[in-house]
Amino acid sequence: MKLNSKTAVDYFIGDHIAYNIMVKPAGPRCNLNCTYCYYLEKKNLYKDDNISLMPESVLEKFIKQYIQSQTAPVISFVWQGGEPMLAGLKFFQTAVEYQKYYAAGRRIINSFQTNGTLINENWCKFFKQHNFLIGISIDGPEKIHDYYRRNIHGANTWHKVMKGIRLLQDHNVDFNTLTVINDHNSDYPLEIYSFLKSIGSNYQQYIPIVEQAATDEDFFPLSLVSPDYRGNTSITDWSVSPQKFGDFYIKIFDQWVKNDVGSVFVQIFDVMLANWIGEPGGLCIFDKTCGNAAVIECNGDLYSCDHYVYPENLLGNILNEPLLEMMLSKKQQEFGMHKRNALPDFCLNCDYLNVCNGECPKNRISTTPGGEKGLNYLCSGLKNLFKHVAPYMNFMANELRNKRAPANVMAWAKDK
Repeated sequence: MKLNSKTAVDYFIGDHIAYNIMVKPAGPRCNLNCTYCYYLEKKNLYKDDNISLMPESVLEKFIKQYIQSQTAPVISFVWQGGEPMLAGLKFFQTAVEYQKYYAAGRRIINSFQTNGTLINENWCKFFKQHNFLIGISIDGPEKIHDYYRRNIHGANTWHKVMKGIRLLQDHNVDFNTLTVINDHNSDYPLEIYSFLKSIGSNYQQYIPIVEQAATDEDFFPLSLVSPDYRGNTSITDWSVSPQKFGDFYIKIFDQWVKNDVGSVFVQIFDVMLANWIGEPGGLCIFDKTCGNAAVIECNGDLYSCDHYVYPENLLGNILNEPLLEMMLSKKQQEFGMHKRNALPDFCLNCDYLNVCNGECPKNRISTTPGGEKGLNYLCSGLKNLFKHVAPYMNFMANELRNKRAPANVMAWAKDK
């Protein structure tokens, strides 16, 4: 199937068809009840289905189609939740067997995002045997982490997460960390960054929590709504403010650029540098378009994006429609192109457009100074960040163009 490159989402890397599907094998089920979690309430969409684990028939069909519909030499599986470990070790043993059966010479890699509280020896042995990359969700040192990340009984979780990390380290399982930037921990950027380094996290991902809740009394089944919702809304208490978001990254950047370039990888800084020199950054929120990263629920439903699991963004079900057809459907193409086409003039005239590209569409819930809709809620914080890092990004970009190491920026930065 060939697409018109002027109107379709770009699913092609070189001569290969490649796309990404995030898999929710246990749906939104989780053993934690984090205050800011936007996914827990998705269970309301499936409360009548009585499906809490992806059936093997769905699992096999997904793995088969996901591999066979792509032509790239490496196929990446991303397992997430909820909490994917609730699917059980046997589920993933079965998944790996299907991957081997349908691989046809392709290399298969697996990444697994977990809250870390259920990790034990058997899981670690499995992860190591099959080279899983584990993402651990952790929001900082104990008091900072436990502020929002508690279990379903309201108990603290930090010690269990740390036990899981130590087990991974004991078994030499590769892991990285994902930290949610919220209204609370955004006050402690340096404490968090230092802590994550101290526990061996050399690859750090930070994601801002920005959610708006419907204030209409009759809104159901979801209270957290998409940017397209036209009813009355309010920003949730736990959402990070634009100013704190920008300051959080600026303070971490100042530590990183003087001491840790090349040894600690902070996702957003790597992506920004790539965009700075006009190369693909590999992170959808800063790409010009989106739509090549969808999510499949445990019953086989496919949605446009992990942040758009709403009835209006349902593409179909893999039991009824081929996966690739849904990914290349007009509906998904329009979803992906909307990111670029809906940018307000305020963004189109911004000095940092090629770095930011409007960030994630889910956060475009503000209005521009001129009254245009569709401005990213985090815009002012992003601009502060981009302005601050510009001299250092320019230096590193110049080093890359001259085939020198970007890490040379550290010596230069210390003289600033």
